[in-house]
Amino acid sequence: MKGLDKMKVLLLKDVFKLGRAGDVKRVADGYGRNYLLPQGLAVIATPGALKQVERIRAQATVQRNALNEELSEVAEQLSGTVLSFSARASETGKLYGSITTQMIADSISKKTGVEVNKRQVFTQPVRTLGEHTVQIRLTVDLVPEVTVVVNREGEEPEEIIIQEPVRPESDEDEQQLETEEQEELISEMEELESEDVPESTSETEVPSDEEVVESSEEVEEIEEEADSVDDGPAE
Repeated sequence: MKGLDKMKVLLLKDVFKLGRAGDVKRVADGYGRNYLLPQGLAVIATPGALKQVERIRAQATVQRNALNEELSEVAEQLSGTVLSFSARASETGKLYGSITTQMIADSISKKTGVEVNKRQVFTQPVRTLGEHTVQIRLTVDLVPEVTVVVNREGEEPEEIIIQEPVRPESDEDEQQLETEEQEELISEMEELESEDVPESTSETEVPSDEEVVESSEEVEEIEEEADSVDDGPAE
């Protein structure tokens, strides 16, 4: 995705696969303006905002540690969980359809009793038979892995095919993957905004890592402080 405009932001909260509160990151302009900024996860990295870095990091560390302690047992409960699915597939093992993140989240809830939001299931839709390792992002530090096993409908698996995670071969490939992830997240946000009824939650729902650092009042306070001492935009 070459040619996309970039912007420099200061993270106010931990953002999975991007960074921790207090980090300064360059992100795709659309990802920043359509998701990070309106969600209160970041502000533009102006000189004024950068003066708040140490305070942001200190507060984030305290709250991150508390959340990690709170969810450590949940992470242990999920780690190593095996989820089984049956699906129709071609002779080459390609599914006629896919195992979606919502299906995985529902299966986790049914098997373990832990409510997981589909956006915490970090994987592309599973489209092949075999065994797949899937990460569940509880916090930036707690990312337990579950195993998704997809069998051919009506048959017992003869052999488990372990799907190795795809890794970028170069820095350019890694940047492209990061951009694709950012664009996918923007699409998810637009899809959620178009829904008439918000997704239901329960008392046992696992908090996402986007709720780690500060309240909306603290975010507004930081932005106001940044505006009052802003000397102009950073590079």
